[in-house]
Amino acid sequence: MALNVSLHRFRPRLLDALAGYRRGTFLADLGAGLTVGIVALPLAMAFAIASGVKPEQGIFTAIIAGLLISALGGSNVQIGGPAGAFIVIVYGIVERYGLANLLIATSLAGVLLFLMGWLRLGAIVRYIPVSIVIGFTNGIAVLIGLSQMKDLLGLSIDKLPADFFTQIRVLAQNLGSFNPYALGLGLGCLVIVVVWPKTYAMPKAPMGALAKARRAAAHVPGTVIALAGATLLASLFSLPVETIGSRFGGIPQSLPSFELPDFTWATAKLLLIPTLTIAMLGAIESLLCARVADNLSDLPRHDPNQELMAQGVANFVAPFFGGIPATGTIARTVTNVRAGARSPVAGMIHAAVLLGIVLVAAPLALHIPLAALAGILLFVAFNMGEWREFARLKHFMLPYRTVLVGTFVLTVVFDLTVAVEMGLVLACGFFIYRMGTLFRVSPHPAGELQPGVQVFELFGSLFFGAVGKIEALPALIPEGTRAVVLEMHRLISLDTSGLDALGQLHAVMKRRNIGLVLANVNEQPLGLMRRSGFEAVLGAENIVPTVADALDDQVSRLAT
Repeated sequence: MALNVSLHRFRPRLLDALAGYRRGTFLADLGAGLTVGIVALPLAMAFAIASGVKPEQGIFTAIIAGLLISALGGSNVQIGGPAGAFIVIVYGIVERYGLANLLIATSLAGVLLFLMGWLRLGAIVRYIPVSIVIGFTNGIAVLIGLSQMKDLLGLSIDKLPADFFTQIRVLAQNLGSFNPYALGLGLGCLVIVVVWPKTYAMPKAPMGALAKARRAAAHVPGTVIALAGATLLASLFSLPVETIGSRFGGIPQSLPSFELPDFTWATAKLLLIPTLTIAMLGAIESLLCARVADNLSDLPRHDPNQELMAQGVANFVAPFFGGIPATGTIARTVTNVRAGARSPVAGMIHAAVLLGIVLVAAPLALHIPLAALAGILLFVAFNMGEWREFARLKHFMLPYRTVLVGTFVLTVVFDLTVAVEMGLVLACGFFIYRMGTLFRVSPHPAGELQPGVQVFELFGSLFFGAVGKIEALPALIPEGTRAVVLEMHRLISLDTSGLDALGQLHAVMKRRNIGLVLANVNEQPLGLMRRSGFEAVLGAENIVPTVADALDDQVSRLAT
C-alpha cells in the first residue's frame, strides 16, 4: 500500500496581502518599515559582534534574510534577521568549528527548516513544553549578559571563551584592565534605552509643547539615540574606548559577493549537532515570535508551515553572502506591529532601509563604541528573559519546577542542545509517571453483582507506564471466583504494552479456570484488539456491550 504524505503548498502570505493592496496600506507599511529598519541597524551589529563575527555580517543577514522571510513567509508582520537567542549558539560554533563551518551549518539548517515546513511539521514545535522554552530562554539571556561584560567594562581580553565557568574566570583575572569610560558609556546607553518613550499609543492631537515633543521623540528608537549620543561623546572628547573601527576596521559600503563555501559530506557529518541546534532554535523562535505577533494585531493568523519554509530559504541563502543564522525577532516584530504594519511589504521595506544605510552611511559606524552596543544588548538580554517565572515556581508542582530550572542550569553550564534534550527527557518522564498514576483499576462500586463474579472498572489510558496495575490484578481475585469482568467504558486508550498485559492476565485467568470478559470496550482499544488477534484469542463472545450482558449471557455460560 502506498504511503500518502500530504505536503504543504508553498504560498507566501505576500500573495494574499497584495490582493486589493491600496495606497493607505502602503503608507502604513512604509512608515513601519522605516521605523523597524532604523531599530534593526544597531541590533544587527550588536548581535553579530556578540556572536564573534564582524558587524557587517549581522547587517547583511538582516538585509538578505529579512527580505526573504518577509517576502516568502506565512505572517503579515514577522520581521526576520539575526536574533539574540542565537548569540550563544553562534559564538560557540565559531569558537569550536570556525566561521566557514558556521556558514555551512546555517545553510544545512535552512534545508531542514524548509523540509519541516514542507512536511507540515510546524505544529510539532508547539508540543515543546513551556517550561523548557522559559528555561532555555532565561539561560540564553544570562549568557548574553555575561558575554557583554568584557566590552561593558572595557577589559583587555583578546577573545572570550565560550564556556560559562571559563568566562567568569577570564573576566575575573582581567578586572585590572577595567576602563571607567567604557562603563560610563555602556551604562548611559542602557539608561537611555530603558527610559526612552517606546509607545506609539499617544493622543493624536496632543496639547502643549511637551506632549508634542514626547510624541515626536517616541518615533525615534531609543537605541538610535543611545548610539548617536555615545558615538558623539566618544568622538568629541577622544575617549579611550574600543570602537567598531578599532576592532573591525569599519563596515564596507556594499553588499558582499556571492561565494560558495567549501562543502564536503565529511564536514556535514561533523556539523550534525550545530545544524540541528540552529534549525531547532530557529523554528522555535520564529513560531513563538509569530504567535506573539498574532496576539498583538487583528490581521490573519500566521501559517506555521509557510513560515518555516521561508525561514529555511533565508537561512540557506544568507550564508552565501556571509550571513549568520536568522529567525523571527520579537523586538523588531513588535515594533513593526506597533508602528502600524499591515502586510509583509513593511518587512521588505525594512530590509531596503538597511541596505540604503549601508550604502550611504557605513563610514559613520567606525566611531561607534563597543561599550554602547554592550549596554544595548544588556537591555535586550533582560527583556528576553521571563524572570518572574522563577518567583512563581512555588505555585507549580515539582515536575514543572524541575524541568524549568534544570533546562535553565543546563543551558548556562553546558549548551542549548543538551538542555533541551534533557528537558524533553524529564518532561516525558514526568508525563509518563503522571499518566501512569491516573490509570486505575477499581472494584465495581455495586460490589459483587453475582456470586463468583468479580467486576473491575478501568479508568484512563492503559499504556506501558501503567501495566503494573493490570499485572497486580490476579492477586486481588479471591479463591472460588468463576469469572472476572473488566468494565472498560472509561478506558480511553490502549497501547501494545497494555494489550500484552491483558494477554498475560488472560493467560493467568485461564490457568486458574477463571473466565475473562471485557465489557463496553471503546473504539480505539477494540480496534487494536482486533488487529492484533487478541479478540480471537480471548473469544469474540467474551467481548460484550455491557456488564449486564456479561452477567446474563457469558457468566451463566461459564458457570455451567
